[in-house]
Amino acid sequence: MDIGIEIIGAIIGFVAVIIVVYIVTIFNSLVRLRRNVDKAWANVEVILKQRHDELPKLVEVCRGYMNYEKSVLKEITELRSRWMNASTQSERIKVSNQISSALKTLFALVENYPELKANENFLQLQARISGLENELSDRREFFNECVNNYNIRIQSIPERFFAGRLGFKPLELFKATEEEKKDVEIKI
Repeated sequence: MDIGIEIIGAIIGFVAVIIVVYIVTIFNSLVRLRRNVDKAWANVEVILKQRHDELPKLVEVCRGYMNYEKSVLKEITELRSRWMNASTQSERIKVSNQISSALKTLFALVENYPELKANENFLQLQARISGLENELSDRREFFNECVNNYNIRIQSIPERFFAGRLGFKPLELFKATEEEKKDVEIKI
């Protein structure tokens, strides 16, 4: 009888070890996915910071030419400050989307100012910011891909049973706001 109890004990111990190893494996893979999301967001923030650094130069070059569009320049300046003061990722996403929209409006308004369009500093800044916007778009897409993979994984079985208990919560995608989906209004 003692051998039977020892075998049952060994089987229970073996099953317990397998379960612990399985939970550790799930935890480690979820940590890896979460770190990939964090890295993707950090890459988005690199571009947002570069754009943030370029905006004052663009506003300054435009200020001398654009007498009637001071509100657009003021909006960009205020949004830049809001972005710096944003404390959460979702706040930064929202303000970043608003900055992108304001920049589209600004670049559309520039068409009314031939002297500004011909200004070398403006052309360089416009090219730089347009390039940053393209990079930002690519990095947002990669961020969303990482978030999507993470969210799928924590909501899939069997990870779904462990993810919440291990502290893994669904994350928000980088989305365009309703305002960004509308056509840019150009006021002349």
